Amino acid sequence: MVGIGRRPFIAGLAAAAAWPLAARAQGRKPVIGFLHSGSPEQNTKRLDAFRKGLHEAGFVEGQNVAIEYRWAVGQNDKLPALAADLVRRQVAAIVATGGLSASLAAKAATATIPIVFANGADPVKLGLVASFNRPGGNITGISFLTADLGAKRLGVIHELAPTVAIGAILINPTNPVAESVARDAREAARSLGLQFHVLNASTDQDIDSAFAGLIQQRIGLLLVMADPLFLGGRLQLVALAARHAIPAIYFAREFVAAGGLMSYGTNIGAAYRQAGQYTGKILKGAKPADLPVEQPTKFELVINLKTAKTLGLEVPHSLLTRADEVIE
Repeated sequence: MVGIGRRPFIAGLAAAAAWPLAARAQGRKPVIGFLHSGSPEQNTKRLDAFRKGLHEAGFVEGQNVAIEYRWAVGQNDKLPALAADLVRRQVAAIVATGGLSASLAAKAATATIPIVFANGADPVKLGLVASFNRPGGNITGISFLTADLGAKRLGVIHELAPTVAIGAILINPTNPVAESVARDAREAARSLGLQFHVLNASTDQDIDSAFAGLIQQRIGLLLVMADPLFLGGRLQLVALAARHAIPAIYFAREFVAAGGLMSYGTNIGAAYRQAGQYTGKILKGAKPADLPVEQPTKFELVINLKTAKTLGLEVPHSLLTRADEVIE
């Protein structure tokens, strides 16, 4: 980590914290920088949830707050430049969402402008914050921990397809947590007695190639890593899984609503709403260091019975009773 002089750092934090109060005193409309690794078309509902949380904190876009949007559209290498542009524009706060890469880019771009993140990684383990209760510095946010649920997802889909001998996980190798996610999945597969493969995809074309390899290796079930690329390509993923009759478990309900078999994870829309609320608090003068990182208290299991029937799978009663939502 690059060292920062104590006095300039503290002075910068003070200036950043004072900006919202000074702006209101002078009648200026604060500007939020919204940095996302995905695309606006694939995140309309989550963006609505963010705006709802912001509204609950007293801010309405176009009325008393403006938002500058920066979308990487699945190209993580663009995030540092997008984050730097928001810093040059001297926004009042940066909201970094759509994956860990956006959060890391925002943190690298500024040590003074307040940052609110919303992603599925462990922010302490990856150095975003000092701790959940006392994040420190200029960054806090919402961690929905989807990256750490691979072992649980594998157990759930294995319960649905217990006779499968070979499984796989689809990862985006450009995601900073891809290696650890794949390692955890391998360990979980070993405990279940499964042969296990790791498939890589960092573009839409790679997803097609990964499924071709999946068929060649006679893989019988698939986990899909939590990643903005895969969320944006959910229709493609669901269609490929259906075409090749592969039972797959995803990280978000949107996949199951689109015809996917099942998902297990947190309510990401609720996390975006919380991010909006936190951003509003910061605009009113709260310091990120004093706002604990929020974590999910509930995980959702969603099952598509129609898809299960099409795949010739009978959903065990034990899974049905645990499901938070069953799509028929």
